[in-house]
Amino acid sequence: MRKVATFLISMLSATTFAQGVIDVHSHIITPEFISSLEQENRLMDEGFPLPKYDVNAHLKWMDEAGVQTSILTLAAPQPSSASIIRQTNETAAKLKREHHGRYFFCAALPLPDVNAAIREAIYALDTLKADGIKLATNVQGQYLGAPELDTLFSVLNERKAVVILHPHRPDPVNRQVMQQTPLAMQEYLSETTRAVSNMITRNVLARYPQVKVVVPHCGAYLPLAVPRMKSLTPVMQANQMVGKIDWEANLAALYYDLAGAHSPEVIRMMLTITTPDHLLYGSDYPYVAPQVLTASLARMKQYLTNESDLAPFREMILHKNAEWLLGLSGEKPTAERQEGKMIVRLAEIEVYPEYLQEYLSYANEVDRLSVEREPGVICLFPMQSGEDSTRINILEIYASDDAYQQHLKTEHFQKYKQGTLHMVKSLKLPTMQPLDPKTMKLIFKKQRNDKE
Repeated sequence: MRKVATFLISMLSATTFAQGVIDVHSHIITPEFISSLEQENRLMDEGFPLPKYDVNAHLKWMDEAGVQTSILTLAAPQPSSASIIRQTNETAAKLKREHHGRYFFCAALPLPDVNAAIREAIYALDTLKADGIKLATNVQGQYLGAPELDTLFSVLNERKAVVILHPHRPDPVNRQVMQQTPLAMQEYLSETTRAVSNMITRNVLARYPQVKVVVPHCGAYLPLAVPRMKSLTPVMQANQMVGKIDWEANLAALYYDLAGAHSPEVIRMMLTITTPDHLLYGSDYPYVAPQVLTASLARMKQYLTNESDLAPFREMILHKNAEWLLGLSGEKPTAERQEGKMIVRLAEIEVYPEYLQEYLSYANEVDRLSVEREPGVICLFPMQSGEDSTRINILEIYASDDAYQQHLKTEHFQKYKQGTLHMVKSLKLPTMQPLDPKTMKLIFKKQRNDKE
């Protein structure tokens, strides 16, 4: 009977969560946390004041914006006191209990003391029923990817933990640089990229594959950094500076929240290193004014509806991917089908000159195999600019969104995508709207008749 009741509750919860947006990037800032920073004269550690946090104000904004659930994490800077971290985790757990379905939380850990962090992780996950762990990019110069953190990741791996990252002030830091350009404007992106890169080069995520890591702020600089890292890996390996890197396994563990400067163009750029089921909505509440966040979310919903190449992923990004990641849904999210709607694109690609011939070989192969083997791929026609040979345009026409989604899963496309990541300098994937779809169909009919 108890099992039946538990099942019904879980089903009810899943239904409830599906009704609204899930925000994986919001912060809890408790009075005890503020007091501890005041006592240590650390309120301005990150170069700017902490915003005020009020639960009722947060819930009011969530209701107005259509956010069903927010995942709370402790803001920067990292408290010096393990007791403050414990107190914050217990406060977050209380909010989760008192506002059922509205709050989840990822527990903070008292790093750089690894043993204490392991004890807190076990307590938070097992006793407080935390939904994951929040990790700073670095604590007192101990960066993610450091060998001494392997034992912590082993524990998190055993518990299949979700880890939400957040940038903190770099250590060491140039104070003058902080004053000229506040951390949140640039260095936070570098910090995030640095920490994830460290984990990748040591295969942390490949060695602990049950840990899923959420990267904040639209992936920071990773869409630019990953191709560069891949291209330089052979040189680094030849000089014995890095070992073998399992790119596929490391990247598969990474999820990305869209807090910050999201846009259709940013999402398309992120899709060069990940897949749509790894993108999540994030607000960064309370660091951004509620009215700005509401307008931002409305704009996201609008372009996820109107941009035909992104529309199939709308519900995935807004809530379904988070439901899967948090274990609220047993069904892996897939794109919404748009049956019968032809997809037309003119991909705009710029290739690094030194990789041009190799890229053309990859492109010609994937285009030929796709047209030959996939009935739903009507056209993949690459064209090289006469003025600049490094600029490639590819006319892409798919019979339907379902055909396009199937294309993305094929072995030949995956070979092309992974093999050319480091070769592509820039990529734009604007979806074109045929002015006269009937004429387009006549063109293909004429082509068939000519062949006959």
